[in-house]
Amino acid sequence: MEVGLEPEPGARHIRGMDQRRPPELEMTLNGDFVSPPRPPVSTRIMMWAVVAAVLAGALSVAALALWLALIILPVAVGAGVVAWALFRYRVWKAQRSMAGQRSVWRP
Repeated sequence: MEVGLEPEPGARHIRGMDQRRPPELEMTLNGDFVSPPRPPVSTRIMMWAVVAAVLAGALSVAALALWLALIILPVAVGAGVVAWALFRYRVWKAQRSMAGQRSVWRP
């Protein structure tokens, strides 16, 4: 009778795991692993076609983003020029209205 915390030897294993075959390692007589077979030509062509399609899609998204930025840029510059012109106009109006008055800046 064994006394301890370990359960019975049969209870430690899952029965479904005992029925599975162990993995098979293919090795040459020299002890090197056998390389897996190359995929067929049609599979390799399809893989490169998918890679080319993904690259083309990424390039088109980048071109669309650049086009959108180049469309928005003149609008933003124009808005900046209008804002600067209105600011200068308000400063000029404020200076004209303060022409005869004394203030902190005009003792």
